[in-house]
Amino acid sequence: MREYLAYWTAMTRYAVRGSADYHLWLGGLMVVIVAGAVAWGIQLRDGFIVTNLSDHVSWGAYIANFTFLVGVAAAAVLLVVPAYLLHRQDVKEVVLIGELMAVSAIVMCLGFVTVDLGHPERVLHMLPGFGRLNFPYFILAWDVIVLSGYLLLNMHLPGYLLYKRYKRETPAKALYLPMVFLSVGWAVSIHTVTAFLYSGLGGRPFWNTAILAPRFLVSAFAAGPAILLIAFLAINRTKAMKIGDSVFDMLRNISAFMLLLNYFLLGCEVFTEFYTGAAHSISARYLFFGIAGHGKLISYIWAGIALGGSAAVVFLVPALRNTRLLVAACLAATVGIWVEKGMGLIIPGFIPTPSGDLVEYGPSLIEFFVCLGIWALGAFVFTVLAKVAIAIQEGHLCAANGGHAT
Repeated sequence: MREYLAYWTAMTRYAVRGSADYHLWLGGLMVVIVAGAVAWGIQLRDGFIVTNLSDHVSWGAYIANFTFLVGVAAAAVLLVVPAYLLHRQDVKEVVLIGELMAVSAIVMCLGFVTVDLGHPERVLHMLPGFGRLNFPYFILAWDVIVLSGYLLLNMHLPGYLLYKRYKRETPAKALYLPMVFLSVGWAVSIHTVTAFLYSGLGGRPFWNTAILAPRFLVSAFAAGPAILLIAFLAINRTKAMKIGDSVFDMLRNISAFMLLLNYFLLGCEVFTEFYTGAAHSISARYLFFGIAGHGKLISYIWAGIALGGSAAVVFLVPALRNTRLLVAACLAATVGIWVEKGMGLIIPGFIPTPSGDLVEYGPSLIEFFVCLGIWALGAFVFTVLAKVAIAIQEGHLCAANGGHAT
């Protein structure tokens, strides 16, 4: 117990130390987090009337962000597979950073689900002793289990390996390798179950497609590497850790291929919706072209497609592979997938309503600040975790020197 206490004390001490830029970054994130908390407090006080959600469009920016971030969490498997199954040493050096990214993404997912509940105490209805989880008959129960399990897996793996590295001891393969293989399948499951939440709703034909789960996974494997690339570029810039060019090349190629595959699958959906001319294609027509003067999402979806397409071009053309363009392409890919998979998927499912009403939706200022606060929380968690993990991995923080950084 004393060793664990010393371990956590050393990590905490190291996490609060840093350069002026580090403290300025964390301070800025804290300001945004507080602003988001204030906005959420207003929502708790006044109710969903301060948002633009309604009985007609009951899922909005919160669930859109949740859907996107589940994919970001699942994308950690793109580092786990080459590191542990293909034995790539260059990837193995950064795989823990990817798993910490997954932890941060799941924290944000839980945050968005919490604010979307309206009253957080309602989650007690799903806990044994207070309510009923209704597993395995309730698809939301599956989602709770796979997300919670994935969070625990991604906390155990880096937690155990970093502790052993801190102690300068060899990790026991029996205590982490089975979890590695389990996490690979679990990563696929979390986004598959999320897709089933939508495609299983028979009253929302826009989501009733068998390729929704593959689309979710492909888009996750396009946006996830883009976010990891941004994080790795930032880490290289701080010189806290040297990440090899081979890792950047691998992630860039994966993101480029998955972007193209994602838009191929989107094209398949568009063909089916518009060529058949079925009645349920009205949601797709609203998304891409608007209906009867209603078209709040038109600029969203076309801008998202353009951003994703331009990112793929930068990833694929060698002459465009400089650092500035790479950062811009990663941001474009992230925003493009967020639009297509978030606002471009969730909102049209409610428009028009089953009764034929056209009630449009756009996030309110309260929703915007709540979302921004949760994203800042995720960035804060990742920054602190990555800083400590890199220090232990690079040997700067270890038990041999009394838990003091060298």
